[in-house]
Amino acid sequence: MTTSSLDALCAAVDQAFEQGVREANEVTEPLVARFLRALEAGELRAATCVDGQWCVNPVVKRGILLGFRIGSIVDQSAGLPFADKHTFGVLTPDFAARGVRIVPGGSSIRSGACIGRSVTLMPPCYVNVGAWVGDGTMVDSHALVGSCAQVGARVHLSAAAQLGGVLEPVGMRPVIIEDDCLIGGNTGVYEGTLVRTGAVLGAGVVLTASVPVYDLVHQTILRATADSPLEIPAGAVVVAGTRPVRGSTFATEAGLSLNCAIIVKYRDDRTDLRAALEGDLR
Repeated sequence: MTTSSLDALCAAVDQAFEQGVREANEVTEPLVARFLRALEAGELRAATCVDGQWCVNPVVKRGILLGFRIGSIVDQSAGLPFADKHTFGVLTPDFAARGVRIVPGGSSIRSGACIGRSVTLMPPCYVNVGAWVGDGTMVDSHALVGSCAQVGARVHLSAAAQLGGVLEPVGMRPVIIEDDCLIGGNTGVYEGTLVRTGAVLGAGVVLTASVPVYDLVHQTILRATADSPLEIPAGAVVVAGTRPVRGSTFATEAGLSLNCAIIVKYRDDRTDLRAALEGDLR
């Protein structure tokens, strides 16, 4: 799609959304269909990076919400029973031609998601609308790539890793995982957290806007603020930890602790070797 065509598409989506259109007709239904195809082709993204700074594209969320508004729930069973808005179906392009592996066992990719080349999806995983999954990434069993989440190239989302989705407010930044990250099993990344290139999240790490991250290497505390989400530095190796509850006699006597995350080191040759081993499985 040319730049002018893409601009016209975005303008039409914005106009329909702002007018509160709620009916599917000969104009709105093809509009949403073209919009979803642009997402799938990677011509539109929920967030883009320019010179290291990520910027949200609000029209993507508006277009998805418009699709929900005008859609009617219909049966879309194909092997397994399911029903959804008729404007959103299961993404079924020619994956084999792009080297994408979807191993049998119940995985699903919703329309409006962009799947790069040589991606591997293990069952049962789920990739939601507006998500971006970069080239060479593995999405392991029971992993979730939430709505509009952005996942870079050569990332491994381990079993049961959860990347939270976001549709409203439309200006909120989605979860972003940059290139070459290793996201361990049973991890959770939510509320617009940004994980920079090459970072490693150990099993069980949970990152949200309210979870502090203690950097033992630089002796600093990383937190989300009102103006910026939590950001994990490039190459950081993060493990799950706890911190004592202070200011309460009861908590002290009971030995209570709160969840936190700890940066114990930054990636070295040994860490890179362990991460490289994942490539042999692809």
